[in-house]
Amino acid sequence: MLNLTYSYRIYPNVSAESIMLDWLEQSRRVYNYALAERRDWIKSRKCAVNACSLKSEYIIPADTPYPNYYAQKRNLTQTRKVIPALDNVHSQVLQETLARLDKSFRSMQERGFGFPRFKKYGQMRSLLFPQFKANPVTGWYIKLPKIGAVRINLHRPIPEGMVVKQVRVVKKASGWYAMLVLQSDVAIPDAIPTGTSIGIDLGLLSFLATSTGIMVARPKFFVQLQSKLKWLQRQLKDKVKGSNNYRKAQKQIAKLHEHIHSTRREFHFLVAHQLCDDAGMIFAEDLNLKALAGGMLAKHCLDAGWGGFLEILGWVCKKRGVYFAKVDPRGTSQTCPNCGAHTGKKELDERVHNCSECGYITDRDVAAAIVVEQRGLAAVGQTVMLAVEEDCLGVPVKQQNPRGDSLEARTVFGTPNQ
Repeated sequence: MLNLTYSYRIYPNVSAESIMLDWLEQSRRVYNYALAERRDWIKSRKCAVNACSLKSEYIIPADTPYPNYYAQKRNLTQTRKVIPALDNVHSQVLQETLARLDKSFRSMQERGFGFPRFKKYGQMRSLLFPQFKANPVTGWYIKLPKIGAVRINLHRPIPEGMVVKQVRVVKKASGWYAMLVLQSDVAIPDAIPTGTSIGIDLGLLSFLATSTGIMVARPKFFVQLQSKLKWLQRQLKDKVKGSNNYRKAQKQIAKLHEHIHSTRREFHFLVAHQLCDDAGMIFAEDLNLKALAGGMLAKHCLDAGWGGFLEILGWVCKKRGVYFAKVDPRGTSQTCPNCGAHTGKKELDERVHNCSECGYITDRDVAAAIVVEQRGLAAVGQTVMLAVEEDCLGVPVKQQNPRGDSLEARTVFGTPNQ
């Protein structure tokens, strides 16, 4: 089973847009009511068995069952008969809102933290239509239940054999979008580890370094526009909350955030496709991204978006038939790729790998990428080449890496930041 999600820009007229905005508000109210119902039930059960708390008491009868997803969905059916505003909304849209809340609670129980929060006005930004009897896209229009035909910019055709299973309508700062979930019965086999291998090492001085010596410069998506964002937020602070000028300033900030997100995502796709052009196997470090996002370089780590890039890289590799795997990241910058010796911890300003055992010298990030490649090849059961070129006296030639490439790193997408 193959599932793809295609995003298209849609252009609803005034009538359709007013309906969708009203549905978003009604979905927000249903979400908040269901959240309050669950929260009150949980708080009413917090006091001890043999004593009543001064803060929490049984405001709900003790035999009242927990309001889970199915119970709330049954109550929603009865509520729609009483409240006309809810009856105007498509029933499955409100049911998916309850499903979204149930997913938040299940995620909280798995993680152990992150109690769902109430949504303020305007924070509900998407409507999900879970099923269709027929293909809703006809020509340059998409037909949404109880809304009608909406013009869509079908900038790329839907692949043959794919069926539209779901449609999520999303309201962004730049306009309305339709996320089409396409499904096909085609089964895609997993990629086989074969062909040229590449190891990558993610960093901040350069976005990534490959085992072949390629250094990809890191564009500072957020940092370069941080001053503009700060200025817009300062302008928002002086506006009257809830006024038209306040909403205009909010929209400018939202557009800037969307621009940062879009440029970063586009860059990740470009780099992922370039890596897949040159390799049949790609290995990366299995980083603890949560810990990196809480350090002193958290802003720059989040700006680089390593987690999003690895997710995109895995998806692009699967699409293009390239084998992708993650390896243990511990000690990759402290291991010599030539002799395997432990070189000790390096400071952040130490950018050259110089092995005291074999005299091997190369860029620090490139050396780490070679170690990642070696660990990946060992994991898939392929031979790891550790030998370097030797001169006529049998002495290892310095300034060479185990792949035979020169020490001078090649650069794509600009010059690495110094």
